Amino acid sequence: MSEKVIVVSNSITVGELAEKLNLPVTNLIGELFKNGVVATINQRLDFETASIIVEELGLDVELEKKASSDTVERKVHELSDHAVSRAPIVAVMGHVDHGKTSLLDAILKTKAADGEAGGITQHISAYQTERNGRKITLLDTPGHEAFAALRQHGATLTDVVVIVVAADDGVKPQTIEAIRFAKSANAKIVVAINKMDKESADSARVKAQLASEHNLNPEEWGGDTVMVEVSAKTGDGVDKLLDMVLLVADLEDLKADIDTPAEGLVIESHMETGRGSVVGLLVEQGVLKPGHFLVAGTAYGKVRTLLDFAGKTLKEAGPSTPVTITGFKELPQFGDTFTIVKNEKDARQMVATAKIEHEKNAASTNVTGADMLKMMNQQHESQDFNVIVKADVQGSLTSVVDSLRLIETGGEITIRIIGSGVGNISENDIRLAADEGTIVYGFNVALPPAVKQLAARDKVVVRKYQVIYELLDDARATMEAMLVPEVVETEVGKLTVKGIFRTLKDEIIAGGEVTSGKVTKGLLARVIRKTTEGKEQLAEVEVVGVQRQQQEAKEVFEGEMCGLNLKISKKLLMQEGDKLEFFTRELVKRKL
Repeated sequence: MSEKVIVVSNSITVGELAEKLNLPVTNLIGELFKNGVVATINQRLDFETASIIVEELGLDVELEKKASSDTVERKVHELSDHAVSRAPIVAVMGHVDHGKTSLLDAILKTKAADGEAGGITQHISAYQTERNGRKITLLDTPGHEAFAALRQHGATLTDVVVIVVAADDGVKPQTIEAIRFAKSANAKIVVAINKMDKESADSARVKAQLASEHNLNPEEWGGDTVMVEVSAKTGDGVDKLLDMVLLVADLEDLKADIDTPAEGLVIESHMETGRGSVVGLLVEQGVLKPGHFLVAGTAYGKVRTLLDFAGKTLKEAGPSTPVTITGFKELPQFGDTFTIVKNEKDARQMVATAKIEHEKNAASTNVTGADMLKMMNQQHESQDFNVIVKADVQGSLTSVVDSLRLIETGGEITIRIIGSGVGNISENDIRLAADEGTIVYGFNVALPPAVKQLAARDKVVVRKYQVIYELLDDARATMEAMLVPEVVETEVGKLTVKGIFRTLKDEIIAGGEVTSGKVTKGLLARVIRKTTEGKEQLAEVEVVGVQRQQQEAKEVFEGEMCGLNLKISKKLLMQEGDKLEFFTRELVKRKL
């Protein structure tokens, strides 16, 4: 027998899902509780969470997401006959300390179009350089999560990925991540083997690693991956690297339309005193000019100033151009698509619609399908709690690290110190934490403004302390929050059904005698029936009304008669003599 297919939107309330599944809503809420999700009948679940719950229930049902006309999806543009050549967009990625930033500095120091690189600010993460009169756009990815967001919002955004590998260190975990992201984005890969100026440099070993373990075979070995030996310190090989990037890009015949409204991606946004919202954009098609009205996600504005990556004023910006603008009313989010609209009225209407859609699709439980799967898996296996520790002196560092490792977790949580060191929290710490989903603890150290901005952008949690016990208490509280909460049911009372007065589609009105405890509005109840084989639970229902002597009552105690309004979510035929067992169900946080 084929599965029944139920079409639902991006999100659905618990009550609506129960109705579609023809299940008691209490059963559904109970299943959510078992998986660590506190939910009421009116709370919304995202599509992934709903799918997981249906699978857990073992129902012969398949959920299918309804195509929404309101959902804005990025589309691949069909180029017109008038499309013009554009600069290649190159993402530079690599393992921490392999010289990615140094290589970018070396390129920009000598290759910036206007010969100046001093105007580059800490915020800008996209640059342009020139080689033989041709422009190249460079994206400095502050961690692979950022690149993942770029890829998610625009699969066609990045043309070439330059993976920086240190010749004296070889392939490392973040190198592998970079290769995986580049391949999944279908981007061309160029490998820059950096630090060739070091005595311990061994490019042959790096090439062998890449070829044997990651299927990246160098051209000189008969493969199809361009690998260039460079030194960011001396500048050797930088020209050749840019030549190779252009050569690889030429094979793609990169073009874009300019006779069309400008469109692109938000790659940076922050507030500055005196300037307001400062937003970094990458134009993908069309031409952006001052005075244009923009909409990006749930934010809009008018382009007041248009600057290039070095802070120079531009009259216009075409495809593949990174720009910084001011004029947004509020900050758009990293990865949002921006589009041009005719006037401010249209912009306001688009943003209003986007906000309504965003609120409608937001699951009020704030639990996604990924979170749900994680919580379910956590019930069966140990979890990792990843931390990076920075301290002012080596003695303090040793004390903090040793104390963290001594926290007793009962085997359910494993503390992993994935990085530690003496000194202020650095950009490298944030990049490492972004890849690992890690908390950065600082003990008597500073968090420089530029690093704080990077942490905010990459959503990295940084916590600073000056008392070691406060740091350890925070770590313990964080781990306790990771524990799967315990579902606790408390019996409140029992009732014997003496009569059924009305049975509707979603409600039963019945009467009976309370045989123990008490009955109040809002309780859950199991409907129990005696059979020849013992007891059978027919359903779970919710008490939505209690009456005593035809008057609404707050509570009814043992020995008293009462009437009940019971909410049901599927057809239920109760009988005289059935028993109701009333109870509450709640999640209780566990302690280590």
